[in-house]
Amino acid sequence: MFLVNHTEVTEFMLLGFRSHHILTLVLFVLFLMIYILTLVENLLIIILVANVPSLKSPMYVFLTQLSTSDILLTTNIVPNTLHVIINEGSRISVTGCITQLYIHCVLTAAECFLLTVMSFDRYLAICRPLHYTSVMHLRLQLQLIILCWLSAFLIILPIILLMNNLEFCGPHIIDHYFCDLAPVLELSCSDSTIVELVDFSLGVQFVFLPFFFIIFTYIYIFITIIGISGTIGRQKAFSTCSSHLIVVCTYYGTLIMVYIFPSNGQTSNYNKIISLLYTMGTSFVNPIIYSLKNKEIMKNLLKYLTNILQKN
Repeated sequence: MFLVNHTEVTEFMLLGFRSHHILTLVLFVLFLMIYILTLVENLLIIILVANVPSLKSPMYVFLTQLSTSDILLTTNIVPNTLHVIINEGSRISVTGCITQLYIHCVLTAAECFLLTVMSFDRYLAICRPLHYTSVMHLRLQLQLIILCWLSAFLIILPIILLMNNLEFCGPHIIDHYFCDLAPVLELSCSDSTIVELVDFSLGVQFVFLPFFFIIFTYIYIFITIIGISGTIGRQKAFSTCSSHLIVVCTYYGTLIMVYIFPSNGQTSNYNKIISLLYTMGTSFVNPIIYSLKNKEIMKNLLKYLTNILQKN
């Protein structure tokens, strides 16, 4: 639990999506269906990799971590969002709000780091195939996974500790569906300059630096693929990284839109819509992208589901 000292405001009011009653019901059902499908899709990926021997390669091990991150990311946001929607607004304590923000930032950072590790894995597999097995051994895989999660927890901690010292004594209404950083800081009576500076530096560390690393790895990957003789060989090499590339473009595209072009006020619907893309949208489409673009996953998924149906 995070304790917030010297506060006059003890809870915030999340407005969510203010709309007609019928549209509210539509949003509730839509978000609930997306959440359920997100859980099912990502759990299927995790179960599939755990039970199919041919999917024990590093790429799929890292994919299970991405699926875990997607499940946690949506679970941190969506259930409370459904409560906000159906009640046309909901109260949340300051401590609960900062806790939700911390978990959200940790999972966002973890996803960025995991996508970076997955690009490094594709770089080794395509550009250094002879050394791939010896370099990307099980011990290194575990070390990279632990590093991703531990780094995410630690890198976000400073900004949360700083926020615990902020005072909230004015308006308590957040025109958003979850506790995002910008609208929360707008409600603070204290000087939030240091928090904003730390937020900027953290954004550089877990958004831009990993993104640039991924760009450079894919430059080397594309150069290597172009140098492969034969169309079939090039297609096979590109197919192993195309799913990851699509996910990276989708996830980082929405993150950068929020980070570089944030709304100037908390009443704007722009950030709500863009935030939906990376808090719910990417977690929902990631398993679909990896399933449709990866023949091995698709084949084993159909085989696994067929075996379950036959047993029943």
